[in-house]
This record gives sequence, C-alpha cells and structure tokens, in this order.
Amino acid sequence: MGARVPVLALGAFYFAYFAYVGAFTPYLSLYLTAVGMGAAQIGLLTGVMQASRMVGPVLWGWLADRHGQRMHLVRLTSAAGALGFPAIAGADGFVGLFFALAAMSFLTSAAMPLAEATTFGHVRGDTGRYARIRLWGSIGFIASVVAIGHLLDHVTLPVWLWGVAALYVAGVVAAWAVPESATARPSGGEASARVLLARPEVRGLLFACFMMAAAHGAYYAFYSIHLVDHGYSKAAVGWLWALGVACEIAVFWWMPSIVGRLGLRRVLVASFAIAVLRFLMIGWMPDWTLAVLSAQAMHAATFGAYHAAAVGLIHRWFGGALQARGQALYTAVSFGAGGTLGGIAAGAGWQWLGPAATFSLSAVAAALGLLAVLARVREEPGR
Repeated sequence: MGARVPVLALGAFYFAYFAYVGAFTPYLSLYLTAVGMGAAQIGLLTGVMQASRMVGPVLWGWLADRHGQRMHLVRLTSAAGALGFPAIAGADGFVGLFFALAAMSFLTSAAMPLAEATTFGHVRGDTGRYARIRLWGSIGFIASVVAIGHLLDHVTLPVWLWGVAALYVAGVVAAWAVPESATARPSGGEASARVLLARPEVRGLLFACFMMAAAHGAYYAFYSIHLVDHGYSKAAVGWLWALGVACEIAVFWWMPSIVGRLGLRRVLVASFAIAVLRFLMIGWMPDWTLAVLSAQAMHAATFGAYHAAAVGLIHRWFGGALQARGQALYTAVSFGAGGTLGGIAAGAGWQWLGPAATFSLSAVAAALGLLAVLARVREEPGR
C-alpha cells in the first residue's frame, strides 16, 4: 500500500451510501404506516432488517479476510441488494415486506463493516483521519434527509421509494471507485478470534455496543412518527434529523483532538451517559422545542463520538488478518443483534406502553451499556 490515502474516492462512497441511508431510514416507518402496518408490525419489520445483520456481516467479513477483496465483495453484494426495491414495491402485505426487507438487509450488510475495514487500512488505524473521511457520510445523510423531508410534503410515498432506489444505485456506482487497502495474510485467524473474544474488555465493549444499538431501536423505528404525532411537519422532521447529523459532523471533524485529549474509553463513557439523558428527553419532552433541539444535538455523542471510538478500539484489538471480521462482528453484535432487540421491543412498547415509556426503556439500555464500559473496557497501553 502506498502512503497516499484515496480520500476523494472514500469520501464519495461514504457520501453516496449515507445519502441513501438518510433518504430511507428516517422515513421507512412512514411508508410502512401508509401501506397499513401497525406499530407491532413496524417493530418486527425494522427488527428483521437488523436481524439480517447478525449473520450477513460475519459471513461477508470471513469471506473478505479469506480472499483479501473487501471492496469487490461490497460491489457484488450491493448490486444484488438493489433488487430489494422492486421487491418492496411489489410486496403484498406484511409477509412480503418481511422477506423483501430481510433479503435486502442481508445483502447490504456487507457495505459498512468492509468499507470501514478498508478505510482503516488506508489510514493505518488513525481514528482521527478515519473520522474526517467518515464525516462525508454525515454530509450526504443531511443533504438527503432534508431534501426528502420537503419532498414528502408534495409527493406520495411510493414515489419516495423509487427516489431512494436512485440514491442507492449512486452508492453502488461509488463503490467501484474505492481501491482495496492492503490486507494481512490469514494465519490462524479463527483461533486468534476466539482468543480475542475471551478477553473481558472485548466482551465488555461488544455488550455495551449491543445495548447502545438496542437503545436506538425506538429512535430509528418511531422517532419520525413520534414527531409527526406531536404536530411537526415532514419537512421539520427532516431538519431535525439533519440537525443531529450536523452535530455528528462537528464531532467527526474534531475527533483527532478529542481522542488525543480524552482517549477512546472516556469518549465512550461520555457518549453512553449522554445517551441516557437524550432518550429521556425525546420520550418525555416532545412538545418542548428547545428540548427536542437539544436532544438531537446529542446525536453527536450517541452516534458520532460513540461509533468512532468503538470502531477505533475494534481496529486495535482485531489486527492483521482479522480486521474485516472484527468490524463485521461489531456490526453483527450491535446493529444486528442489538438493533433487532431494540426494534422488536420498541414495537411492542409503542403499542402497549406508549412513547414515553418506550424511550425510557431506551435510556435504561444505554445505562446498562455505560456500566459495561466502566466495568470492563480499558484504554489500550501506549495510546
């Protein structure tokens, strides 16, 4: 690998990929409501998308580490995942949507862990440089989430679906421009992975990431519905999502300085503590504009700082031929298993307990993650 980092290609890929995410994730619940799904069904549908990430990333990570072609696998699986959009549009009822979303999520689950491993390979494990490349994904998210929010005040949700598909295809095209980073030759990878997983700090971090993803289950499944139910327009919902990601961009930009001053462990501790407060505010203060704005600004900590610190530690622990599998394991345990639990629990809670209690359970999950970080995670020597 040369010294030059392909910043333009990586930034373009992150921008395109998260432009698709910004157009799809915040508004999927509104689409599902429009096609007749109830709260429990929406929870199951968002949950099955996360459940696919329990298996997909591990499989894709193993294949990538074995063959040393991460971005090639991203291109192939992403291209196949595009078939999910006609499947969603043609789905007839809950069962059709269930299988369409599950298959699409399984195929697209290769993109992030393998792209993250590729980026860390190019920047040689520098969390600060990674964060400044990753912020282009946040910029793409903002651009699309705001545009789609305004668009939905004027077009139908079926039209929205095909707009999302166009953004997805742009992400697939961008993946072809990203060069592979150097990978270590596999050498006893499976045994080494078992040894790493036996370390208490690794298990503690993965449990904490599981709880953080579970805590966000209600946020990703029902936040837009929550705001609309309290009188916010779809355009306002888009701007609120954008506010959270704008604050995330600021954190990504300043991450080199933040990590240098605090270290990765302290960043995680602060992120989990802020998450507890954030979810309580979302659940109990939706009619207080200042509280809603403040809670969205906290996304900088509960996703931006948390994610950069978590993937940074995973990269340190899972080195050499295990890099892709390490990032895949992080994705599977957090967004996969944790997201599944969070989405299903949120659907049941929303229907039987109500929004405030559901977001309170999110705060409890974040608190459990905080305890795990405090008890188990230790900063790496010589950081």
